[in-house]
This record gives sequence, C-alpha cells and structure tokens, in this order.
Amino acid sequence: MGKGADMDGCGQFMKYSMFFSNFVIFCGGVTVLGIGVWTLADKSFINELLGTNLFMGTVYILMATGGLVALLAFFGCLGAVKEIKCLLLLYFLLVLVIFVVMLVGGILGYVFREKVHDTMEQEMQASIRMYGQKRTVTRAWDATQETLHCCGVNSYQDWGDNLPDSCCREDEEGKKLPCRYESENIYPEGCLMLTEMFVKDHAEIIGAAGISTACLLLLGMIFSCALFKSIE
Repeated sequence: MGKGADMDGCGQFMKYSMFFSNFVIFCGGVTVLGIGVWTLADKSFINELLGTNLFMGTVYILMATGGLVALLAFFGCLGAVKEIKCLLLLYFLLVLVIFVVMLVGGILGYVFREKVHDTMEQEMQASIRMYGQKRTVTRAWDATQETLHCCGVNSYQDWGDNLPDSCCREDEEGKKLPCRYESENIYPEGCLMLTEMFVKDHAEIIGAAGISTACLLLLGMIFSCALFKSIE
C-alpha cells in the first residue's frame, strides 16, 4: 500500500523519531550550505594562489548537497507524518546517494587540509611573478595581503623592487602609509603561513560539517527503513 494505516506504539516511535531526525538533518543541510556560502564570500580570492581547485571544488560539492539535503529532509518529514511508503522508499534511495557524496566531500576537505602546504608555496612563488600582468592574480595578491595583513610569500623581500601598495600598513583612518622606503610600515609576516592557517581552518570546518551531516543522514536512513517496514 502507498499509505500506512494505524501503527502500534513502536511504529509511532519510529514515525516521530524519523520526523525529529529529519528536522536535525534539515538544520545540518542548511548549516553546510551556509558554511559554503560564507567560505566563498569570505576568502574565495585565495583560490587563485592555491595551485589546485580541490578546495573550492569541495566547497561547491558540499554547498550543492547541503541545499539538496535540506530539501530532502523536508520531504522526509512529510513522508513520516503522512506515512507514505513510496515517498519513504524514494527518500531512502536519494539519501543513500547524498550520504556517499557528502562523506566524500567531507573527506576531501580533510585531505586538502593535509596537502595544502605541498602546492601552495610553489604556486605562490610562481604567481608573484605574474603580479601586474594577470588581473586575477593581482587582485588575489592584493586582497590576500590587505585582508591577512601580510606581504610576499615568506617576507616582503619576495617582491624585490616591485613592492605593491597592498603590503603597506594603514593608519587609524584607513589610509595606506608610505612603505616603499620605510620597512617599518610594511606588514612583517609572509602570506604563506597565514594563508595556510586560514585554508586549513576552513577545510577542517568544511570537512567536519560534511562528515557530521553524513552521519545524520545515516540515522535518517535507518529510521526510514524501520518506518517503511512498520507501515502496513
């Protein structure tokens, strides 16, 4: 039958447990989506200096699945309340696919966290030579240095005689201080370490969110199977 009849106490427990678990899954999906949007809006320019698309690819994967999870959780709640077997079966199959994607996306976040240093220094050294020649690289370097308050890859000396204004400190009014011949007005730290710390922190958050939501999806699959069997 497509729709369940009256259930016993155990069936009622499964019904409301699935409803509650889907509400939690919905919150998890919205959280993952929000983290992805925050990462893109916050420091997406750093991707130009990373030397790989793995980081932003992981963000896009989790954003897409996070939004889909939130939508699917809504239908899971509907299937639980209405006791619609076909909807529960469809829910289980779709959640199974998303579970795998979300888990892989979360793992990729952690994998990238461990490999970020291997590619970043080499790519940053290469891109610094394209400053002023390639617009996206120029914007990425300026945004990185101004936002993270750093200069060059390891220090301002990486720029040689071509020190950009984005390496200069700002006064209390937000105006750039002259720094081409005054090293005390230059951001002292290189961008490699600060960028690596930023990316690792974000990758850890993204990875944890993806894996946590995948675990919640596993719980939803268990309850959907139990509820499916309890509906007569």
